[in-house]
Amino acid sequence: MTFTINRRKFIQASAAVGAGVATMWPMAAHAATVLDLSEVLPEENWQTIEIRKFAAALREATSGEIDIRIHSGGALGFKGPEHLRTVGGGLVPMADLLGSQQVGEEPLFKLENLPFLVRSQDDLLALHKYWRPEIDRIASERFNQKFLTAMPSPINCIYLNVKTDDINAFHNIRVRGAAQIDVEIFDHIGFAGIQIPWGELIPALASGRVDGVGTSPTSAVDGKFWEFMKYIYPTNHVWASNFISINLDTWNGLSAVNQEIMLGLAEEYQPQFWMTSKNLGDKAFETLQSNGMELIDMSDDMRQAMQERTQPLIDAYVAEVPAAGPIIEAYLKDVGRA
Repeated sequence: MTFTINRRKFIQASAAVGAGVATMWPMAAHAATVLDLSEVLPEENWQTIEIRKFAAALREATSGEIDIRIHSGGALGFKGPEHLRTVGGGLVPMADLLGSQQVGEEPLFKLENLPFLVRSQDDLLALHKYWRPEIDRIASERFNQKFLTAMPSPINCIYLNVKTDDINAFHNIRVRGAAQIDVEIFDHIGFAGIQIPWGELIPALASGRVDGVGTSPTSAVDGKFWEFMKYIYPTNHVWASNFISINLDTWNGLSAVNQEIMLGLAEEYQPQFWMTSKNLGDKAFETLQSNGMELIDMSDDMRQAMQERTQPLIDAYVAEVPAAGPIIEAYLKDVGRA
């Protein structure tokens, strides 16, 4: 049996959720609990594919009692920055939300996006030991939801047509960033940062509106950056994670057995998500280079200069969000950089 669900029906259904009733979505003939998951990423995106694998495993492990249905490409009408509120309010029982897009709701989400704080996926894993418990608490207490897994993006790079080991050569080069923090980082490095949505990026490159881009290697392959740029600087200037989130009323409405199964699968699949991210990033680098792009071996001096120029962003953030200070201190001590 197939159900068509739109934004209006979700809003109508949320009235029952607001009364304290667990979100019980349409039941199939075998009494499955159907959990619709809002996904803004397209169907062919690797993260969408990985979430589908998790959903299929959960359906099998619960003998069909839990059926997560992924609605990709924003099909349910919700935008990425809305996901924290829409899941918490019960407008949709589940969502894949990008942490950095929720900064307007909770500034602590910005922590893993701070410039050059995280230098590798191993570093990110260490940061999550101290950051995730606080984020999970906030999600539960303030936003009525539970984060099941975290899925990091591949490393971020800067793609340019300039090859140099002198940071001053970057002065005023127009570089596109996906979020405001990217623009701030680029401005501090010496670029002229510009925030442009992905959908407008390729025309902007083609017209010369921007001269460079900061993003992951997988996105660079999607955009065929070799048609516009020559050099790849593996800066690792920011990291970002997506979270699979479930409404707490929905969660509490599941049986204890199915909750245990879902948590067990989340714990099992999260390392796979992280490994897939790394492997796809490595493969994307190979694709970019096979199409003529050059991966720059950045000098220690250039990396140090970038870090020094962007350190004021970290200092200002900690001053604004004091709760971030102890997390950063514990993390830096863990990775030997205290």
